Amino acid sequence: MIPSLKNNTLTWLILLAGCNSQPDQLPLPFINQPDFTPEWIKPSDSNYSSIHQIPHFSFTNQDNQLVTEKTVEGKIYVANFIFTRCNNICPKMTTNMDILQQKFKEDEGVIFLSHSVTPEMDSVPVLRKFAKDKGIKSGKWHLLTGVKDEIYELAKQQYYAGDTIGFYQKRNEFLHTENFILVDKHRRIRGVYNGTLRIEMDRLIEDIGTLKLEVD
Repeated sequence: MIPSLKNNTLTWLILLAGCNSQPDQLPLPFINQPDFTPEWIKPSDSNYSSIHQIPHFSFTNQDNQLVTEKTVEGKIYVANFIFTRCNNICPKMTTNMDILQQKFKEDEGVIFLSHSVTPEMDSVPVLRKFAKDKGIKSGKWHLLTGVKDEIYELAKQQYYAGDTIGFYQKRNEFLHTENFILVDKHRRIRGVYNGTLRIEMDRLIEDIGTLKLEVD
C-alpha cells in the first residue's frame, strides 16, 4: 500500500508541475471583487482585458515628492494603510513591511506604498521623521499623504480595504485595516495578506517571486 501511495503522489506532482509550466497558466489569482474572491483568469479568456485595475492616483511622499501611477509603472508593489500615531496594529505592520523592504532592498522592480489614513496629521515633516525613525529607504518605501477623501476613496473602492473585510465602508468612516495588498506590474490586485502576522510575510515574499516570473 505504501509504495502505491508514493507512486500516486508522484504522479499528481508531475501532473501539477506540467499544468504550471503551461505559458497560459497563471499561478496567482486576480482579486476583482470586494469580497476578495480569487479568480484565475487566463490571457486567453474573454474577460482578461477587463480585470480590475488600480486607477490613476497622486499623493506626496516623505521626501515631498509626487507619487503617481507612473511611479509604480512596470513594478510590483505592496500597498497598505497606516497612520503614524497608531499604537495598535500599525507598529506590527511597519515591522513586517520592513521585512519585505530588507528582502527586496536591491530589487528596483519591487516597491512599497503606505498611505496615511490621517493625512491631516501626517504631514510631510511628520512622515519624514517617521521614515528616519523606522529606517525606511527613500524611493523603495513611500509614505503617502494627500487629500483625505481621495485616499479613502482609493482605499475602499479600489483596494477593497476596510474594517469589515471585503466590503465597502461609508466614505467618511475611519479606515483601519491590517491588509497588505499585492499589486502586479499592471496595477492589478493579486493577493491580500494579514500585515500583522510575520508568517504571512513568507507567503507574500514567495508570491512576489512568482509574479516576477510572469510573462507580461
